[in-house]
Amino acid sequence: MATAAATFLAERNLADLVLIDVVNYGLAAGKAVDLAAAGPLRGSSARIHATDRIEALAGARVVVNTAGVPRKPGMDRMDLLKTNAAIARRLARGVATHAPDAMVVNVANPLDVICQVFLQTTGFPRERVVGMAGALDSARLRTFIADALDCDPRDVAALVLGGHGDRMVPLVRTATVAGVPVSELLSAEALEHLVRRTRQAGAEVVGLLKTGSAFTSTGAAVCAMVEPLLTGRARMVPASAYLQGEYGLRDLFLGVPVLLGRHGVERIVELALTDAERGALQRSADEVRKGLDALESLNA
Repeated sequence: MATAAATFLAERNLADLVLIDVVNYGLAAGKAVDLAAAGPLRGSSARIHATDRIEALAGARVVVNTAGVPRKPGMDRMDLLKTNAAIARRLARGVATHAPDAMVVNVANPLDVICQVFLQTTGFPRERVVGMAGALDSARLRTFIADALDCDPRDVAALVLGGHGDRMVPLVRTATVAGVPVSELLSAEALEHLVRRTRQAGAEVVGLLKTGSAFTSTGAAVCAMVEPLLTGRARMVPASAYLQGEYGLRDLFLGVPVLLGRHGVERIVELALTDAERGALQRSADEVRKGLDALESLNA
C-alpha cells in the first residue's frame, strides 16, 4: 500500500517523498529506486529517497503511517492490537521529536484505535492527526453503486461514516447519481446488498488475493487526503477524526465528514442523521471503544 500511495503522490508532484523502513531498509530502497525511475516516464519531478533512520522525518509536513503487521493465522485481535500499538508508539515518538509541526495520516489497523495512540503519544492538537478510512470505504460504495447501475462512478456521490470495520455506516439514503437519489434507481434489497458488500470489501479483496490486502485503492485514498494538506485547497473528505462532542460522541476517533486543508482537520461537519443512522453510528463508536478499552487493559 505504501508503494501505491507514493506512486500517486509522486505523479501529482505534490512533494518530495522519503520512504522509511526501520526493519527492512532494502525493501524501501528498492521501491524508492523503482519509483524514481518511473518519474521521467510519468511526468513526475518528485524526488524519492529511502532510509531506515527515523531522523529523516525532520522537516516533514505530512507523515503517513502504514507501519504495522497484518493479522496472521493464529493471531487474535488482542495480539494484533498490542503489536501495532507498540509500533505506532515508537513512530509517534519519532514524529513528535523530529517533525513536531507535521500532520499525521494514519492507515495502520485497527485504524481508529491507532489514531488515538498517535494523538496521545505525540501530544499534537487533534486537528493534526487523522485516519484514512472513510475515503476508501466511500470510494468502494461509489464503485459498487456504479457497477449495479452500469454508470460512470464519477457521477456517484456516496458517504460512509463510522469506524473502519464491520460496523461502518454507509449512508445510502443520501447517495446520488448525477443528483438523482440512488433509492429511486435501486431497490431496497439491492441497496442492502451494496451495504453488506461495502462492509466486507476489505475481506473480499483479502480472500481473492490470498497473500495480501487492498493496496491500489488504499494508496489512492491516502493521496486524496494528503493533497489538500499540502496544497491548502480544502477538500471535504470522510475520515477518522477525534470527536469532542460532535455527533454526541467524545474522546475517540470515528469516521465523519471533515474539511481537510493546510492546517489539517479544519472542520468536522455534523450531518442531520435519522434515528436509525445515529443508532448505527453509536454502535460503530461502541466497537471502537471496545478497542480502546482493550488497549488500556494491555497497558495496565
